[in-house]
Amino acid sequence: MSQHGVGPRAVTRSVAFLTAGVLAVPALAGCGSDDPSGKPLAGQDIQPAPRDRITDGGTLRWAVDSVPDTLNTFQSDADATTTRVAQAVLPSMFRMNASGRPERNPDYLESAEVVDTEPKQVVLYKLNQQAVWSDGREIGAADFAAQWRALSGKDTAYWTARNAGYERIQKIERGDSALEVRVTFGRPYADWRSLFSPLYPKDVMGNPDSFNDGARMKLKVTAGPFTVRKVDRDDERVTLTRNPRWWGQRAKLSEIELRAVPRDKRAAALAADTLDLAEIDPSAARRITVAARPSSSTSPLMGPGADRSAADSLHSWAVANGSDEDAADEETVARKKLRKAVAEYARQQQALKGFEVRKSLEPAYTQLALNGAEGPLADERVRRAVARALDRKELAKAVLEPLGLPAVPVGSHLALSGQAAYADNSGALGGQDTKEAQALLADAGWVRGGPVEEQKKKEKAAGSEAEKTDGDSGEKPDDDGTYVVGEDNKAHDGPDPADHLAQDGKQYKPQQGGVPGAYAPKGTAAPANQESARLAKNGKPLTLRFVLPSGPGSQTLRTVADRISRMLERVGIGTEISKVSDESYFKDHIASGQYDLALYSWPATAFPATDARPVYAKPVPAADGSLNVEQNYTRVGTDQVDQLFDEAVATLDEDESRSLIRKADSRIWAAAGSIPLFQRPQLLAARKNLVNTGAFGFGTPVYEDMGFLEKGAKPASGPSAKGSATP
Repeated sequence: MSQHGVGPRAVTRSVAFLTAGVLAVPALAGCGSDDPSGKPLAGQDIQPAPRDRITDGGTLRWAVDSVPDTLNTFQSDADATTTRVAQAVLPSMFRMNASGRPERNPDYLESAEVVDTEPKQVVLYKLNQQAVWSDGREIGAADFAAQWRALSGKDTAYWTARNAGYERIQKIERGDSALEVRVTFGRPYADWRSLFSPLYPKDVMGNPDSFNDGARMKLKVTAGPFTVRKVDRDDERVTLTRNPRWWGQRAKLSEIELRAVPRDKRAAALAADTLDLAEIDPSAARRITVAARPSSSTSPLMGPGADRSAADSLHSWAVANGSDEDAADEETVARKKLRKAVAEYARQQQALKGFEVRKSLEPAYTQLALNGAEGPLADERVRRAVARALDRKELAKAVLEPLGLPAVPVGSHLALSGQAAYADNSGALGGQDTKEAQALLADAGWVRGGPVEEQKKKEKAAGSEAEKTDGDSGEKPDDDGTYVVGEDNKAHDGPDPADHLAQDGKQYKPQQGGVPGAYAPKGTAAPANQESARLAKNGKPLTLRFVLPSGPGSQTLRTVADRISRMLERVGIGTEISKVSDESYFKDHIASGQYDLALYSWPATAFPATDARPVYAKPVPAADGSLNVEQNYTRVGTDQVDQLFDEAVATLDEDESRSLIRKADSRIWAAAGSIPLFQRPQLLAARKNLVNTGAFGFGTPVYEDMGFLEKGAKPASGPSAKGSATP
């Protein structure tokens, strides 16, 4: 997952209580005849092509973030590469289509349906009669049963990270034939389609030792179009090769190499012909787009004469700054280095002409998280004021419009446009409204220009990890590596300093001094610039700690944070922004609650009743006296939301279950613990003759259809049957 959406990994939880019924929830669109789920905002961009136009053979070199620590997706250290391998080599009973909805995978299932609801829910799976493991054994009930026992939670010897749904199963048995599997649930389970995807062989799930250790570095037995040939940590790659026992359509590629390449090195790796496909950031996407233009590009480093122009510029600088013999030597060396760098850049740009950018929207959204455990945001009125101060359309536009993607704010915490459970429930909280935000703050006791006690030097807002950088203000930065937006209490006659923050991400020390009128005798008239004064209460200004990752891939997040800070400043809320290392961002700050505001992303799942519940469940006391927050890092939850999730997951009527999910989402909006902003962009650089792969959007990749076009062949004019670009 990209740094733009740093993904949560920890599973802990803490406090904040929102009184139920404070906000009136409007009628839900889902209760009417119109389907509010809509369509995906962006389709797949995978260069579809029919199989008969694809070369037989070839190796796809695909960039990944890392070589996985485990190949078992049910372990805590599984990552995105673990999932990618599992999709290519293991059975999945259901996979996601282009609209983000589960559909039966015909390579493994003839059918799957609920055949009984009383006295128990029973699901009957009828397996594809050709489906076999790579050792020749048929896929059957023994594999289903082994996975259930491993993930049921009853045997603590299995080191599992997730077991949602499996704990509801009562028994698994063979049906009328070896191709039938009967799964009986002890409690009704609406999201039964989420189970057994992926399905591991009983060799892996059959005992704790093989589960915990046996599948970490290798998978001896698989059942997909590819098998795992080698996991090479020294060379940082995972090699997948065609499965000779695959019964479906034969994979077009002979091999897939998943190569670990840092994101900031991927453009160079593509140009060096060591990659064919890579997820990239916007700056790399711009390079590839520029490379496709004529050589008379507006870039100063493109086209003939670029070397000399750059060198002459450096020479002019040297002359202007004096030129003794040593300086001349240094300038000559610098000119040579620059000339070499310019030549290398030009060479890379020429090589990048063989690639194109394929773009869509990820099945994930970026949100603003508000920590409701303590401080000003423990008051729901302040959280709601923060939300009403935000122009979510402006934020979406700033990120997505430059990429040519639909700039539409996300209207749900639990699904995305096109998914079955989606509905825009943001009306439960309301849109941008400065007056309403100010009224909420006033109601919570925050006063413009109120008295502020003399403060001691701030403690580190984000711990010892805070990044210390100098700003352009000419002043020494605070020792805690933070800058504060909005603490300059003078009316701004010139450009807003925060405008620069959005461009270069540098930190600025706030202006020193008290709030205007803070120390005036009682009865003194308010200053003329009272409207620009900071809000205060009980002698303390309203300033929120805004924690962000500092890695090179986080510039988009920092730009969004700067815009949010300016929006909050307009209603009197200050923000103290602190950049911390990517490694500590979640563990030391988000999961532990050391923040007021933060930006991170959540994936959108086709099974929100199961997967989203721990993200929004009300924190509860643990046995040791602490609070269990699971994945609810905002610490905001209500009994009513928990109840709606419980009802939705136990309701087998799909329409009713979706309605309950939408009601839960409305109440999550009302609690204002997190504010969905925009769907994350998905940018991939792909070799131009590489087809049926790229930006998949919601859809699960179809690995056997990926490949390189035959010489002279052209891709299809419309979407392919398996990799459809439209829902």
